[in-house]
Amino acid sequence: MTHNNFTIREIKQEDNPKIAKTIRDILIEFGVPKVGTAYADKLLDTLFETYNINNAVYYIIEKDHKIYGGAGIKKLDNYNGNVCELQKMYFLPEARGIGLGKVLIELCLQKAKEFGFEKCYLETLPYMEDARKLYKKVGFKDLDARMGDTGHYSCNLWMLKDL
Repeated sequence: MTHNNFTIREIKQEDNPKIAKTIRDILIEFGVPKVGTAYADKLLDTLFETYNINNAVYYIIEKDHKIYGGAGIKKLDNYNGNVCELQKMYFLPEARGIGLGKVLIELCLQKAKEFGFEKCYLETLPYMEDARKLYKKVGFKDLDARMGDTGHYSCNLWMLKDL
């Protein structure tokens, strides 16, 4: 799938080091704490393997062989229920503000429905304002407390959407 000359496709094993660096660069740009967030997540270095399981998918955004971001869907960790989590959704500045986020979220949510999930959960941070606006626009609602246990204890905003 393409949007504004960017290609959206499923992750491949050879993407691992590039997407890990892209995500960490974005987290540094936003001044995200390196502890208790995705920055310290060891899974960042093995995203292909992490999502290469049943009922999980991770999409890469790329142009001219450079990775500009991505997002994934996976069952919510340490939660007893039919809930998935929108995970690791990040974009470099060049990929922001051109509709890619909405396209990617809709792709992820469609996949979540195909996998049979009933709800989609996400965690974010207060200063990720554009992302929060987008989540609200596609139907995510604010929660008062976290669900499951993702290990990202520095993420203090939680949202949920019925599928």
